[in-house]
Amino acid sequence: MKRTCLAVILAAGESTRMKSSKSKVLHPVGGRPMIAHVVDALGRAQIDSVALVVGRDAAAVEEAASAGALAVSSYTQTERLGTGHAVLAAREAIARGYDDVLVVFGDTPLITEGPLVAARQALAEGNDVVVIGFRTDDPTGYGRLIVRDGALVAIREQRDASEEERRITYCNGGLMAINGAKALALLDQIGNANAKGEYYLTDLVEIVVANSGKAIAVEAPETELTGCNTRAELASIERIWQQRRRHELMISGVSMIAPETVFLSYDTKIGQDVLIEPNVVFGPGVTVESGAIIHAFSHLEGAYISTGATVGPYARLRPGANLGAGSKVGNFCEVKKAEIGAGAKVNHLTYIGDAFVGEKTNIGAGTITCNYDGVNKHVTRIGANAFIGSNSSLVAPVSIGDGALVASGSVVTEDVPDDAVAFGRARQENKPGRAKVLRDRYQAEKAAKKAKTGGH
Repeated sequence: MKRTCLAVILAAGESTRMKSSKSKVLHPVGGRPMIAHVVDALGRAQIDSVALVVGRDAAAVEEAASAGALAVSSYTQTERLGTGHAVLAAREAIARGYDDVLVVFGDTPLITEGPLVAARQALAEGNDVVVIGFRTDDPTGYGRLIVRDGALVAIREQRDASEEERRITYCNGGLMAINGAKALALLDQIGNANAKGEYYLTDLVEIVVANSGKAIAVEAPETELTGCNTRAELASIERIWQQRRRHELMISGVSMIAPETVFLSYDTKIGQDVLIEPNVVFGPGVTVESGAIIHAFSHLEGAYISTGATVGPYARLRPGANLGAGSKVGNFCEVKKAEIGAGAKVNHLTYIGDAFVGEKTNIGAGTITCNYDGVNKHVTRIGANAFIGSNSSLVAPVSIGDGALVASGSVVTEDVPDDAVAFGRARQENKPGRAKVLRDRYQAEKAAKKAKTGGH
């Protein structure tokens, strides 16, 4: 599409029903602010620039909206006098002259580029105003789209609609496209002769008709136009977004045993033939290559899992975890800012942080890299084909060479050379018969205590 386009995002609401200390458009869906989803959809619709109308938390909202490639400029709405008034807060941007002006809301994160492109195409075909609408089985509370002979002639609010009009199931979704050459002239005609004394963007339809212009409606799925005003609505939007993303991944070749229990982030990347078991959470920044298996009850964030690697069950991968091909991080293990070499195994009850683990190395159960001295973090380096015995503590900074063995229960504080065996534990000493002496003593003490308290 060669036409130029400005998108005006309305994001100045007070968010009072959200009951939050921050603007509702900053609340996350799929791990990122909902307004960023809106901007992402605009980018796919080939928008040239964005005029962001802000109020509360203006700086934070602008930062969230500027995460993509689109140029974003902010305009402050100092008074809340309706949607028409809000759009005109971006008068300076509109006046620059665009072929198309799109008006969208910052709290509709499920919108895709499809309806936006359809609205722009309708402008290219000669219409002056294009309203994006939806059909619903229960239109109660929504403005009805009054269409005659294919043309949109009015948007009738529920309270003003006749009985016949209330039976209409084609409803106003709020999003609108305006002929850029006429946008300011049309917007300036919106009046506030209503009970609230506000300027309603929906009045544009009748203004266009009165000026012998053309208005039309294009249809979008109802879910895409879902707005967010409460925490309950936010949860509903998250549910829909997750369902959509899971479906996309499964269609691309990812297997999920219980998809409704898998939670994804906006940037989760998963390759073909990956198997995801139930109750897995992907935080931001996770990539899983083909053929990997993510077992149940695992939590991943900021991690890279290579081809054929296995994670979990009950594993936690924190930012900087990098698992090589065919490696394994197993039950109740945590990995943070560490590289696990190809074919290496970190199987049970282990913490590996700020570390490098070489290829085909085996880390025994209960091993800990002691990476923090109370002030600074330090690195542990473990070579290839090494064996770390169970219940060992590796006190960083320390290096363990290729092929080295660390005896179970060791506390390693010094470097271990290649192919060496390290013992870092106290010498065992046996006391023959001493166990019976101790048991007899303990039994006598218990009996004396019981007699003293009368058996209680």
